[in-house]
Amino acid sequence: MAIVEEDLERLRATVSIADIIQQYVALKRVGRNWIGLCPFHGERTPSFNVREETGRYRCFGCGASGDVFKFVQEIDHVDFVTAVEQLAVKVGIQLRYTTGGEGRDRQRRKQLVEAMGRAFDWYHERLLSSPDAREARDYLRRRGLAGDVARSFKLGWAPDDWDALSSELGVGAEVLRETGLAFTNKAGRLQDSFRARVMFPIYTENGDAVAFGGRILPGSSDPAKYKNSSETTIYAKSKTLYGLNWAKADIVATDQVIVCEGYTDVIGFHRAGLRRAVATCGTALTEEHVRMMKRFASKVVLAFDADKAGQGAAERFYEWEEKHKVQVSVARFPTGKDPGDLSISDPDALRAAVDDAVPFLGFRLQRVLDSGTLRSPEEKARMAQQAMSVVNEHPSVDVRKLYAGQVATKVGLPVNDLVAVAAKGGRAYVRVAPTRQVGLSENAEFVAVAMLLQQWNDVAAWLIEALFADDVARRAFVALAAGNGVLNTALDTADPEAREMLERAAVADFDAEPLAEACNLIAAAVRRELGRRVHVTDPDVIRADTEARRSLELLESPDTAQEAASVLLGWLERRSEERE
Repeated sequence: MAIVEEDLERLRATVSIADIIQQYVALKRVGRNWIGLCPFHGERTPSFNVREETGRYRCFGCGASGDVFKFVQEIDHVDFVTAVEQLAVKVGIQLRYTTGGEGRDRQRRKQLVEAMGRAFDWYHERLLSSPDAREARDYLRRRGLAGDVARSFKLGWAPDDWDALSSELGVGAEVLRETGLAFTNKAGRLQDSFRARVMFPIYTENGDAVAFGGRILPGSSDPAKYKNSSETTIYAKSKTLYGLNWAKADIVATDQVIVCEGYTDVIGFHRAGLRRAVATCGTALTEEHVRMMKRFASKVVLAFDADKAGQGAAERFYEWEEKHKVQVSVARFPTGKDPGDLSISDPDALRAAVDDAVPFLGFRLQRVLDSGTLRSPEEKARMAQQAMSVVNEHPSVDVRKLYAGQVATKVGLPVNDLVAVAAKGGRAYVRVAPTRQVGLSENAEFVAVAMLLQQWNDVAAWLIEALFADDVARRAFVALAAGNGVLNTALDTADPEAREMLERAAVADFDAEPLAEACNLIAAAVRRELGRRVHVTDPDVIRADTEARRSLELLESPDTAQEAASVLLGWLERRSEERE
């Protein structure tokens, strides 16, 4: 399957790459570029450049580059066709396909998502109107989840029947099994996967219906309080955060994401006006989750038992902080209260818990310091040892030293003693050496390539292959010239080194006059060629070289530069032909 090339070009011409990227990255206009922090690697100094005129982006820190299609592919972890289709929907362009339709895999995914969406509607309508859902409605009302809340989050009810959904949904058995909505039981019959549960629909961040979380009602004999959809073709738990589809706008606006334990906690935060809460779907927090969140915000607030989560996972939290440049903190709630409860009884306390969130290490350390008594020297020494074992999990020696001071103050030991422990007690922590940042200022040949990309009509007539001494720049020029200045065509034919230069040139920001820059290159190329011709005896060649030297002088005057440049370009081309 392929999308009609004409539609791709129309979409590329219609979509603003800066507008699309600004949905994920905060950009600031600097000269002719938009600049921001790269979404593909952690950095504190912006090196991510976007150029609207060329429709390209490039990070001069990690080297990520491409057009708007590539950006959507990388940021949303989708294939090329999906990226194109997402952009087409945004701008209202109807795509055509060379094979007359979508590919088999894409058609199948679409079929599964549509089936899951119909299940969302079926369970939701059952909750709102079915007599057998009365107990579920009463439960949700007590939890503050009835009415508009149930409708906003499309809550549902799975009846206590063997196959009510399977029989009434109007979806084939194979699709029901592949989505996890049903399974074949021991009797060989199709049976619903969820029974007698309040249903929480799970969407992808883009709003695709992919899975369910089902909660039993109080008093049920089922030992599993929550049952979650198993992973399927359309649902991967490590890449899904419940509520992100509703929360991402507020997450971007506040640069903060709140991570909860459960679905009702997310809804509670939203109900209290904190519409930036999400939850993992029955799994521990993973690096993939962190990578997803980093695309939208740099601050992560854990709204669950972070002390329990930190056991055996603290090093990963600290590594993620360093690797993805996120700040992980912990919201502290009144004893015995969870976000869902507080959103009803004391929403101000819920908001305060987020506002007063403490760093992850500080939270874990305070748990240790509050856990025992300090009545004897032995108890003080034991607490110091336990506290420093937590402190020394952190990879930064400076952070360890600062927290060591807090421990020393608490237990009454000399600060210098514990600072010394912190200085040498950190566990091994490997940092990846940062990629060298490539500056935007380059030599004249790079500028010429960039001008050819950005001002083809003004400069193309003044550039030839013989002007380029640098082999990579020469190959980049050849690819561009062969494609008549069309970047995508050049990228298709260029070798990796030339392609990398073209990507950088597409976002280079400079202020140069085309003819003047071309004259600089011409002068340099003529001098190189004349330097080679030290043993020339042919009178015609000597006369031509003498004329070239005369023209080289005329190249320096604005009044004669254009004519001299034309003469010298012809001379260079003849010299190149002679060598071939």
